[in-house]
Amino acid sequence: MKITVLDGYTLNPGDLSWDSFSQMGELSVYPRTPLEDDIIVQRIGDSEAVLTNKTPLASAILDRCPKLKYIGVLATGYNVVDVKAAARCGIPVCNIPTYGTAAVAQYVFALLLELCHHTAHHSEAVHSGRWENNADWCFWDYPLTELAGKTMGIIGFGRIGQRTAEIAKAFGMKVLAFDAYPCEAGRELAEYVPLERLLEASDVVSLHCPLLPETEGIMNRDTISRMKDGAMLINTSRGPLVAEQDLADALASAKLAGAALDVVSTEPIHGDNPLLKAPNCIITPHIAWAPRESRKRLMDIAAENLRQWMNGTPVNRIN
Repeated sequence: MKITVLDGYTLNPGDLSWDSFSQMGELSVYPRTPLEDDIIVQRIGDSEAVLTNKTPLASAILDRCPKLKYIGVLATGYNVVDVKAAARCGIPVCNIPTYGTAAVAQYVFALLLELCHHTAHHSEAVHSGRWENNADWCFWDYPLTELAGKTMGIIGFGRIGQRTAEIAKAFGMKVLAFDAYPCEAGRELAEYVPLERLLEASDVVSLHCPLLPETEGIMNRDTISRMKDGAMLINTSRGPLVAEQDLADALASAKLAGAALDVVSTEPIHGDNPLLKAPNCIITPHIAWAPRESRKRLMDIAAENLRQWMNGTPVNRIN
């Protein structure tokens, strides 16, 4: 069996091994694939199994790859694949649902604590000599924020949202949750509330919902206006959940005290993104998922997905 990985570099820049895949067939790994249909089709060739992270597999591509029998998505989100077209072609699509739970929840607080304490800024100030030449034994030039007693509102209360809630509670925070499908495990960690109440009551809002037509732009001028004055927004989920100009305006007007985003609407970010010039806005390059431990977990699950499909018992199938 021929197996092709269309864009393997971000998952494995060299610190992991593809051996578990090469043991199952003839493996070709491309670090990146240009987003051109002809090149994508050429690289898939007569492969029976294809793995993709961000390389799109549209209906027109699938129609040109008659030998393709399996698609593995090297991520949780699967919007890069036309799953309906894949189902029409009899091609199962399998994703990786749980690999990054701990890493992403941890990163929420890396971002939030930076907003609360501006540690990088203050470290740079020390290295530039400002503490050495300060009249007092300490100084700070950003407001410092304590999380204990504050309320975190989590929009999307699946595995990552629930793990984020556990950490928030360890900081002494109250947790509110909004989700289309409340569950008992979630009720043990948070109070489920309507979205409007969550926005009005939360000091910090953290996004963990999938990107769907009904969630695209869920944080916009109207919903942001319902947030507390001086609240903070964290997004480690999907960039298009946020109307970026509306968020930039809220930061510029000081409606929000800060925002921290690991994802934006177009990635890599474009130089004209309004958030690049917004005050008190931290932007990191989509790295919440990327500790070696979580990437290793992702690769192991992806290999097991493929192995199970070969055995006739596909798992984590989304179509």
